[in-house]
Amino acid sequence: MPPSPLRSLHGRRLCIPSFTRNFTSSRRALADHVRIVEVGPRDGLQNEKTSIPAETKIELVNRLARTGLKTIEAGSFVHPKWVPQMAASDKVLSSMLTKPPPGDITYQWLLPNMKGLENFFSVMNNSSSSGDSAYPTPPPSPTNDAGPALNTSSQDPNAMPSSTSGVDAMSKSRTTNPQKHEVSIFMAATETFSQKNTNCSIAESLSRFAPLITSASQAGYPVRAYISVALGCPFEGPDVDPHRVAELCATLLELGADEISVADTTGMGTAPATRELLKTLKEAGVQNEDLAMHFHDTFGQALINTMVSLDHGVRTFDSAVGGLGGCPYSPGATGNVSTEDLVHFLSSLGVETGCDMEELSRIGDWITKEIGKGNGSSAGRATMARLTREGRA
Repeated sequence: MPPSPLRSLHGRRLCIPSFTRNFTSSRRALADHVRIVEVGPRDGLQNEKTSIPAETKIELVNRLARTGLKTIEAGSFVHPKWVPQMAASDKVLSSMLTKPPPGDITYQWLLPNMKGLENFFSVMNNSSSSGDSAYPTPPPSPTNDAGPALNTSSQDPNAMPSSTSGVDAMSKSRTTNPQKHEVSIFMAATETFSQKNTNCSIAESLSRFAPLITSASQAGYPVRAYISVALGCPFEGPDVDPHRVAELCATLLELGADEISVADTTGMGTAPATRELLKTLKEAGVQNEDLAMHFHDTFGQALINTMVSLDHGVRTFDSAVGGLGGCPYSPGATGNVSTEDLVHFLSSLGVETGCDMEELSRIGDWITKEIGKGNGSSAGRATMARLTREGRA
């Protein structure tokens, strides 16, 4: 059996200095506030079979921007051949640049490769040249001879940007990046899912994303990296090696990623598995401030796993309004944990989110009806029932 492509990371701790994220929506201590990343407009809608008009997506983002959310994943620059539902993301971004939604909000855009980054830059540059916004001019895309591809079995870690630089870059970029846009990339924690989802190995994915992270960071855009199927794979089962996830986190941070979203894509995650994963990440030197947890509610465990993560010190969580989403490679997998359920749950613990529960519930009710799906949020449905009784729906 060939050695793991990430074997060179075993036994080496990743040293990252203590860093407290500066939440713009609250001056309270980190323990009193949770940052929610709303992924409904992208992750929530991308697998819908019926085409959703760009106008509906734009309205969804604009309405979410009025709820108190501070981070919204608004779209993806993936080729429409692979994800037809995201074909209008350039229109969504253009609309946001010409008519910015209200509020001090960060918008994230998923990019599959360098071509996606170039398309993202193109929209940004067109806006800049038209005089609508002052966006930084991105550096030229790295050419094939810009440097060796990442070889995780032999690459000198000292040749890569340190994790300290990544954390400092996140803080600096969010301060000097007035447009509040960030980019996202995605990996898989298992080889089979990586091959099925992206037609390449984990090591090949890392090689492809290394220049993208560099280019985006040099242009002033913080980079978020998703690690899919971290707590269960539809092909390899529920027992995903937490050390593999930790190695991927370490590598991505070293490459310059500013935040890692660890995703339970299939909803197989349990409280013991989540606890073991977070323990392994901590032992590898990955800091809570660099982590977001992304839970699906297939087996009703999303809020339980959220509680485990809160106890561990994680303070950033992904969710989707109305419980939108799913996994095309995992039959029966339900959507993301709903934003309404997450906000209600956190509120019951006395944790602030800055989000308007009633408005989120109205949006979840509207968008699920708009696309012909059932509302996946228990708290959202209950809130709408109350608002209807009160004549405020």
